[in-house]
Amino acid sequence: MNLDAFPTATFAGGCFWCLEADMLHLPGILSVTSGYTGGDVENPSYDEVCQGDTGHYEAVQARFDPALVDYRALVDWFWRRMDPTNADGQFCDHGPQYRPAVFVHDADQEREAKASKAALDDLRLLPRPNATEILPAAPFYEAEGHHQQYSAKNPRRYTLYRMGCGRDATLAKLWGREAADPLFAYVPRLAKGVPPEAELRRLLSPEAYHIARAAGTEPPFANAYHDERRPGLYVDPVSGAPLFASIHKFNSGTGWPSFTRPLMPGNITTRTDRKLLMPRTEVLAWHSGNHLGHVFDDGPRHGVAGAEGQRYCMNSAALRFIPAPELEAAGYGLYAGLFA
Repeated sequence: MNLDAFPTATFAGGCFWCLEADMLHLPGILSVTSGYTGGDVENPSYDEVCQGDTGHYEAVQARFDPALVDYRALVDWFWRRMDPTNADGQFCDHGPQYRPAVFVHDADQEREAKASKAALDDLRLLPRPNATEILPAAPFYEAEGHHQQYSAKNPRRYTLYRMGCGRDATLAKLWGREAADPLFAYVPRLAKGVPPEAELRRLLSPEAYHIARAAGTEPPFANAYHDERRPGLYVDPVSGAPLFASIHKFNSGTGWPSFTRPLMPGNITTRTDRKLLMPRTEVLAWHSGNHLGHVFDDGPRHGVAGAEGQRYCMNSAALRFIPAPELEAAGYGLYAGLFA
């Protein structure tokens, strides 16, 4: 998936497993990669970095859509997900590889990061000075494959590590009630909320309104996108936020459009649906709150891009499809490279 058109944000905040897991679920984040940066050794291994003498930081590098989130909002959020006062490591991890830092990629990011740090200092929330450095971005080396999305691949080991390291307990002590909200200080550019009823009725057909606002279900096979094979983007018809992409679409045989994953995990949210005898996991658009469908654990694991065993079974009427050749005209030109 070609993400070169999207800007980059790079942060070091202790163990990259944890920072990656937290950041991946921010609305507007397309991808988060764990890796090593700031040192003087090319293509270091995890073992080399862990020795603490390569100069590298454990870090994450994210690609984000600036139409959905400002870089400043990402920095404001970052402070609350680690201990900015600890220059020697983070939580139970000590050593230079666990130092916190913001790596800026241009003058605008440097200005925004310094302004964010100054604003935090003015609040006087921290018990000690903010020791996090703001540094020029350096070459970033992707960590070994088993470190990527570690929290999803190894949920039990990840949970035990995070708890044993005291990360959340330290955050709660340091930030108080702010730490309980995984999106605290994050302010999306595209507002979250349901528009007035008249606007909903204008944007949605009667069928789409019933599905999106009353959690309805359209008939299988008799819907617009179950057999749609063109490359393109599937967006929220109310907010316009990108939700799914054809590169993650597959033929599930169910009669509804099915995807192995959302394009941006943070642009959707889930909750337990107990309307039937067996509880299901309902999928909603984060920005508008629209009902989209359900996600099941019977999806493909091999042979499909991004397959992790999940099937996002969506209602066509709850989506708006934009074919790849029309993305530029529709205001989604940044996404064209995903389908090249």
